[in-house]
Amino acid sequence: MTDIAFLPHDGTRLAYRHRPGSGPTVVFLPGFMSDMTGSKAEFLDGWAAERGRGFLRLDFSGCGASSGAFTDGTISRWADDARAVIAATVGEGPVVLVGSSMGGWIALRLAVALGARVRGLVGIAAAPDFTDWGIWDGLSEAERAAVMRDGRLERASEYGDAPYVYTRALIEDGWACRVMSGAIPYRGPVRLLQGQADPDVPWRLALDIAARVDSANIQVTLIKDGDHRLSRPQDLALLAATIEALGG
Repeated sequence: MTDIAFLPHDGTRLAYRHRPGSGPTVVFLPGFMSDMTGSKAEFLDGWAAERGRGFLRLDFSGCGASSGAFTDGTISRWADDARAVIAATVGEGPVVLVGSSMGGWIALRLAVALGARVRGLVGIAAAPDFTDWGIWDGLSEAERAAVMRDGRLERASEYGDAPYVYTRALIEDGWACRVMSGAIPYRGPVRLLQGQADPDVPWRLALDIAARVDSANIQVTLIKDGDHRLSRPQDLALLAATIEALGG
């Protein structure tokens, strides 16, 4: 395992692990309230080590080993965190972005910002604009009023003991960061892995993403019995094969 390092950025210390190697650096972007110690990130670290591939994983501010308050986080801030760590480690070198759930949204925004440097994008249950369809649209009028008034709303999580915390800042920033309201101007290869038994991300969203990205090189893989995590051995094997098929 690579040593953990820290990057001072925007009043926080961003934690990351960087494994230099050949090919475009694979960058793993975790999901909401997740971090770089998850099963997919750990698996990809071992995969990269075996093949001598460059690999970068990080904790967004307020998550994992990074400093800061989670409740200060927004999509634009976390995308900026990722871009800062990429710049500090990979410089202007090529990357393959791998985004899990919310990380898929951030990957899409980074792909547009970094352009041709992004040699490929892999979404794992990618959840662009989830602050709309995954949060706001499901709130009652009373809950919407409460989050606007109080600045936050807590919901029980099926993925850990701590509740999910949704802030007014996250929701309002999400509106500004939407990517599914028009064409997504990225033309590199895109691979979308999506479980059809995912209780959190509708599987048809993967098809909608494919329709909006400008690239002609897009493949959507639907896993009929796949859940949201896609962390079973067969799911991880598919992830590795998908990244390898992008070349490097």
